[in-house]
Amino acid sequence: AATAPRIPPTRLALHHFDVNYSLQLKDLWPSVRAGLLCEQKYGALLNNFSAVGHVTQELELLNATDFVSEAPKKAQRLQRGAATEEAGREEGRSQEGSGKDATVMQAEMMTQAEMSPPLHDSISSNIKCYTFPRGDITRFRPARPDTLGLLDYYLMDAASLLPVLALNVQPDDFVLDLCAAPGGKTLALLQTGACGHLAANDVSISRTRRLYHILHSYVPKEIREAVRVTSYDGRDWGQLECGTFHKVLVDVPCTTDRHSVMEEENNIFQRRRTKERQMLPMLQLQLLMAGILATKPGGEVVYSTCSLSPLQNEYVIE
Repeated sequence: AATAPRIPPTRLALHHFDVNYSLQLKDLWPSVRAGLLCEQKYGALLNNFSAVGHVTQELELLNATDFVSEAPKKAQRLQRGAATEEAGREEGRSQEGSGKDATVMQAEMMTQAEMSPPLHDSISSNIKCYTFPRGDITRFRPARPDTLGLLDYYLMDAASLLPVLALNVQPDDFVLDLCAAPGGKTLALLQTGACGHLAANDVSISRTRRLYHILHSYVPKEIREAVRVTSYDGRDWGQLECGTFHKVLVDVPCTTDRHSVMEEENNIFQRRRTKERQMLPMLQLQLLMAGILATKPGGEVVYSTCSLSPLQNEYVIE
């Protein structure tokens, strides 16, 4: 009997996304689809434990910029633009107001926009991640060790830093990275220099080994030995250490959309992993609940995925 042709999991993933995300994103889907299928662009997370002064100069000479420090400036420009637009609408509505009144009102709105820094309070100035401009596909050179053997930067998807920035770690916070491997976000949390205690957990022992490797390559011995690395099932954490942490990062397993359309290996759209994929939202919800239970009263939890799926994002939260 003839066997059915094997369909690569990457094709299955792309078909699945075409069906679902085209309905969700509508006219935006073609450009998002193209982005998923393009070669991945990395950011270079500077390692504050290494001597990075010359690295900053090197990256800036290549026209790379620190997107973390640029974000508040861009936000303020957008706010000023929105304030100008709103002032223009108000001026059009007010037929009786004098031109002088409209000018004063516009100046007041502009001043208010400049005085409200929406991102300054939530972004640690210690985290620096350099990226090349849109359209520039230059690749970063491989990381190099300093005289102590610590690598100068860590290459990662710059968007992966956003959950760490949103966590807004404050000095002496007890922090839990519930699904920590392979270690990029754990490393970023250490770059803040603010963690009073950091616990990094991942249920996969093999992935936890990668986490250990990252810590050994980037972090001095006295600091990495203070990081508590465990391999518990994250769903049990609420029972293990209830109400312990000020900040908890729950970066859950997901369909990993870019990986699913680009890589055959470890692809969750393999036929034999169909059940596992269908159960992801339940797993994600259980991990989120465990993260909430592990948080002190008044603490904060950040939930994140690397998927566009509402089932894995909004619906889990709701």
